[in-house]
Amino acid sequence: MSTRTKIMAGGVAVGLLLVPLIGFWMSLLVVVGVPAIAYLALDPGQRRRLRRAAARREIGR
Repeated sequence: MSTRTKIMAGGVAVGLLLVPLIGFWMSLLVVVGVPAIAYLALDPGQRRRLRRAAARREIGR
């Protein structure tokens, strides 16, 4: 299993665990908001590098 798949599975697990505790909408906000905040915390050079790596993955290189 790739690292990306493990991270995604962990995010889904956290989301499912949070639903009974804080409700659906708040858990959805946590699952979507944490990666968004992490991306925004990167400096512009790191964001460019991340976008280039994602583009290479889509092309299949």
